[in-house]
Amino acid sequence: MKPWIKRTLFGMLGASLLVGGLSACSSGHGWHRGPMDEQSLTEMRGKALERVGSKLELDAAQKQRLEHLADALQAQRKAFMGDATNPREALQALVTGATFDRAGAQALVDAKVRAVQAGSPEVIAAMGDFYDSLKPEQQAQVRDMMSKRRGWMRHRG
Repeated sequence: MKPWIKRTLFGMLGASLLVGGLSACSSGHGWHRGPMDEQSLTEMRGKALERVGSKLELDAAQKQRLEHLADALQAQRKAFMGDATNPREALQALVTGATFDRAGAQALVDAKVRAVQAGSPEVIAAMGDFYDSLKPEQQAQVRDMMSKRRGWMRHRG
């Protein structure tokens, strides 16, 4: 496999893990309460960055790159979510009639794909900058965590 393909795939995988972790934290505990507010998201983001920073023993420059990655992921999440305050309403609107609204579903998917495509270059660049700034032993830690399928967000010990 070509190195740039491998880097891109690794970057997308890492970004997916981080986005998944942030998404899980933002919605997993609050299904009955609705989406988290900005203050709660900011607090959880700070804790996640602190946890990652301590696990990998990041220096100041690496922490700054990690924060830039988190900013890019947060912007990507906002773009993906769009203006909807309640994403379930958009899905529920597809099944309100006698037939499934295929055109509405396709429009919803197209909007999400455009949002991901528009923000992906920045997320990939931020992930690449962060990963490339890590020392070889830190990179090995990241690979080891990923191979064990244990992310920072799920492991509490």
